[in-house]
Amino acid sequence: MSWQAQVVTLYPEMFPGPLGVSLAGRAMEGGRWGLEAIQLRDFAEDRHRTVDDTPAGGGPGMVLKVDVLARAVDAARARLPGAPVLALTPRGPLLTQKRVRELAAGPGVTLLCGRFEGFDERIFEGRGVEPVSIGDYILSGGETAALVLLDACVRLLDGVMGAASSGVEESFESGLLEYPHYTRPAVWEGHAIPEVLTSGDHGKVEAWRKRKAFEDTRLWRPDLLTD
Repeated sequence: MSWQAQVVTLYPEMFPGPLGVSLAGRAMEGGRWGLEAIQLRDFAEDRHRTVDDTPAGGGPGMVLKVDVLARAVDAARARLPGAPVLALTPRGPLLTQKRVRELAAGPGVTLLCGRFEGFDERIFEGRGVEPVSIGDYILSGGETAALVLLDACVRLLDGVMGAASSGVEESFESGLLEYPHYTRPAVWEGHAIPEVLTSGDHGKVEAWRKRKAFEDTRLWRPDLLTD
């Protein structure tokens, strides 16, 4: 069975979006993975298909209703049993490459896309939903974040990337940023490719790449070295 994704959203027309082209699109056409966008409003029970309400305690904006979310989660789990359910929210822990690999190794994933002020908090404990964030910033909704998460997973599925090593020698796979890359021309506007990379000495190239990965991580992402 191929890897399956479900996205619960108020805007199903946003999917597959960019996932329908390039590597992910070809993999979908080839049956390596599938995607179903589920309209959250289908689980509202009033004639207006209401999915949100005012925040308890007052304040601006609206909050996605827990009863509607719960019905959507229950239906999604029935369609794709065994797959984790994640909610895209800036209040969640940051998505990591380790978690992406775990998800890609499983049967698939169900994603809940937040809108407005977010989710009624009771959905997390009441339905065992895992919160996750793709970064310390705010988006208009969880759909863009869902596309990011799915892209990160799909590219790791068997047969999606051309070279098997493509998904291994990358940033975050070893806890460091990836080493810098160069290609021809050998000299561009006075900037030359580091000599070691054209030396033909694979041992020296490997040592240089490890050293540069550590140096660049220390310069650009020192937080990765303290975890």
